[in-house]
Amino acid sequence: MLTKTMYPQPDFARAEWLNLNGEWEFSFDAPAYDAKINVPYPWGSPLSGIDESRDGTGFYRRAVEWNPAGARIFLIFGAVDYTCEVKLNGDVIGTHKGGYARFEIEVTDKWNRVGDNVIEVSATDTGARNQTYGKQGYGDARGIWQTVWLEARPAAYIGDFAVVTKLDGTVTYDIDVVGAADGALVTAEFGEITASAKVSDGKAKLVLNVEEPALWTPEEPNLYEGALKLGDDTVSTYFGIREIGTGVFGEHGHRYITLNGKPYYINGVLDQSFNPQGFFTLPSDDDCKEEILRLKRIGINMARIHIKAEEPVKLYFADKLGLLIMEDIPCFWGEPTAETRVQYEYEMMEQIRRDRNHPSIFYWVVFNETWGLFTNFKKEDGTNGREYTKETAEWVVDCWNKVKAYDPTRLVEDNSVCNRDHTRTDVNTWHFYSNGYTRVKEVVDNFCNTAYIGTQANYKEGYTMEDVPCMNSECGNVWGISGNAGESDISWQYKYMMNEFRLHDKLCGFVFTEFHDVVNEFNGYYKLDNSDKDFGYDLYGMSLRDLHSQDYLGADFAPMTTVKPGETVKLPMFGSSFTDERHGKTLTGAWMLTVKDPIDGDYTAESGTLAIEWKGYGTFDAGEIEVEMPEHDGVALLTWSLIDGDELIMSNGVVFDIDGEREGVLTIEPATLCASGFKRDIAAIQGSKRSGLGKGEFTASVNTADIAGFADADNVHIVLEAATREPMTHDFPSETEGGKVDISYMLGYRCDPGANTNSFKQTDEVKYPGTLEILVDGEVIDTVHLIDCPADSRGTLSHHYQPVDNLLDEAGTYGQLVDVRIPSRILMKLQEKDAFTLTFRGAEESGLALFGRKSGRYGIGIVIFAE
Repeated sequence: MLTKTMYPQPDFARAEWLNLNGEWEFSFDAPAYDAKINVPYPWGSPLSGIDESRDGTGFYRRAVEWNPAGARIFLIFGAVDYTCEVKLNGDVIGTHKGGYARFEIEVTDKWNRVGDNVIEVSATDTGARNQTYGKQGYGDARGIWQTVWLEARPAAYIGDFAVVTKLDGTVTYDIDVVGAADGALVTAEFGEITASAKVSDGKAKLVLNVEEPALWTPEEPNLYEGALKLGDDTVSTYFGIREIGTGVFGEHGHRYITLNGKPYYINGVLDQSFNPQGFFTLPSDDDCKEEILRLKRIGINMARIHIKAEEPVKLYFADKLGLLIMEDIPCFWGEPTAETRVQYEYEMMEQIRRDRNHPSIFYWVVFNETWGLFTNFKKEDGTNGREYTKETAEWVVDCWNKVKAYDPTRLVEDNSVCNRDHTRTDVNTWHFYSNGYTRVKEVVDNFCNTAYIGTQANYKEGYTMEDVPCMNSECGNVWGISGNAGESDISWQYKYMMNEFRLHDKLCGFVFTEFHDVVNEFNGYYKLDNSDKDFGYDLYGMSLRDLHSQDYLGADFAPMTTVKPGETVKLPMFGSSFTDERHGKTLTGAWMLTVKDPIDGDYTAESGTLAIEWKGYGTFDAGEIEVEMPEHDGVALLTWSLIDGDELIMSNGVVFDIDGEREGVLTIEPATLCASGFKRDIAAIQGSKRSGLGKGEFTASVNTADIAGFADADNVHIVLEAATREPMTHDFPSETEGGKVDISYMLGYRCDPGANTNSFKQTDEVKYPGTLEILVDGEVIDTVHLIDCPADSRGTLSHHYQPVDNLLDEAGTYGQLVDVRIPSRILMKLQEKDAFTLTFRGAEESGLALFGRKSGRYGIGIVIFAE
């Protein structure tokens, strides 16, 4: 079945073509052709129909009958990993080396216009460490993994072109032609915008002039669609008018990345571009489109395609729908030998040549994290060592210079660094993975304080920072947790990390790791199957998009702070602007302090506004919010919104734990309960949370004298926060080998995230429901449907009271509020007694979790009160 039906390179398309995707004959090791494979999916992927990941040679065969009108016929491969030989009707017609770029073979003289033609491909992938490989540890892209097609062309045709656009509407096409005599006419037709030029020495230069050009941006991705023509040859194409650069802006004089001459804040994401069905081949053309839409939905404006040459159809949708692309060159993992360098440069230029006309691509990354740049050696003590040598660094600079010379219209980075070893680069970037508000602030402070012209910080010995912008190019908490963060909530750390980036106006963007979960990292905006995660930002009246606003209002303040009733708190506010849309205006910061009271109901304790002079680019003082904490025990929320007249620009907020006393109630902490029947009894979050796995119950003996007004009460309420508790592999350490399973490397997409002791998955579309029965003296007084065992930013107390930053203990977990009344028929009996037994029963295998005063969302523990 054909699932990839679009023309495979929409920026350079011809009408007369034949899609060769679908069923081919296949075999390993020898051309026996005793199996069937679904092209274009790599043979190790489920969608291929082979689903066998192994090194070696795969043999493909297909018979094709096609008689096009065009005089010349070409067989084109989107990508074959890694070396291949192609036969037509028994004769070898071509070979190719390199797994990421398209190549073509003219087959005109050997093509049977009548009857079948037999195409055979032998593709070999040995997994050698000197071949470009990227992140194929997630799933090898072995063999044919991009579309295969036939294309007809006239005798003289357009071979290639490069387009450069200017903001004044000048659009220049440099065109290579094949088979055309000098003087032949090449024309460009884009509606009423036309131009023509004569061929000379196989080349032609066309210049279009677009009056009042509609510029291309992610917010308004204006494209001019049309065609280039040479005689009978027509190539459908498009261009977007935009310029990429850098410039100095703002009162602090920082240099920023610019889009169309103005600073543009990069809200970026690392896109591994992997899926478990087709590995690095998306299942369908619709998936290519939906990938872009998923990112735009949450306010992301840039994707860093991570050490992979992206499918051209996905790049087309980035152009069409509006998403900037930072594209990495796939790395090799061995040593940078002379032979390896030559092949790497060849493949690097193949990729850039193929993709250079996409307006969405604004940035090339030549290497990543020094992978493939280390040379091994023996130390004096006989142990092994490795070094990023001076000679290799000079080669990296040479690669940078070659890319920059070939494509001066884009930003180029030498090496996206995690080892502080830049050489020559258009942008000073760095990677960091840290957890904990204080630690993240320290890391960002340190980078910004040491990033200035002439600094050697973040640069390899012998190189210094030039006058270039600064931004983050990988971030998150996944590798900032001992043993990997596992599958855990990212919403809490993400929110305060975004705030720190905007506070530091030397930075002009970030790249968050990552788009969706992959095999060993569960820190995506989306899960591996593209289903949603719930960040819980509705608590603050906001969404992910608010954190990605070009105009931003934040507070230089912790995400949650413990305070005392009556305490005065001052929040220093700041504005951050990367658009001139509102410069010079006075904007409003409207704020409100809300007490979250699960017993008496939420109420507004205080509110006010700030008049903020929206000064210009960068970060600036936006005044101060001063509040007095109410006489309360529990959670309070301070939220604010940035408003321009009637327009809500974005919202944000922080949380307080008011450490007071709740009078007139009896509070029971889950740690004091007796457990029975559960498969395991688990204490978490410094003992404030108590969970039982499977069926079981927690019980307490309650003295009626401890409940104020109990003897004369008309009603007695039991209020608590409860959830189910889904079991994970790490809950049963004796059943895992050695008591620990390391997922800090690529194991394949079937690895078990629950084996990691830091795991407690973020709230998502899949719920884990259960039933809570509440009993008094053995009689059920209420049965409650528990919806899930969620974990996200709403679990404020479970985040705030984590004991350490480099480990996670059910971080962000919380439950639902349960409020039950003891029936009068039972209450009358209890009022005659000194004590009663209170039981919380997990009636199903889905377990039971109870939250104390310093865990969860509501901050109440188990409360009993009379009225």
